[in-house]
Amino acid sequence: MTTIEQVKEFLPLIIPLIIAEIVLLLFTLRHILTHKKYKRGTRALWIVITIIGMEFIGPILYFLLGKEDE
Repeated sequence: MTTIEQVKEFLPLIIPLIIAEIVLLLFTLRHILTHKKYKRGTRALWIVITIIGMEFIGPILYFLLGKEDE
């Protein structure tokens, strides 16, 4: 089995994960940029954490630790 065939086999699983990751990243960045108060850290810190930890971890950390309760 070639590498291309292996990738094609996993595409039905990979594509929804990529879409979910991008949607979560965009939602998180929008929330960070539209709010002024955070439980911990600053806006710049959360943008860096979100972008560097883009693979679900950054956005999840923000919503668990940084998002101020309204």
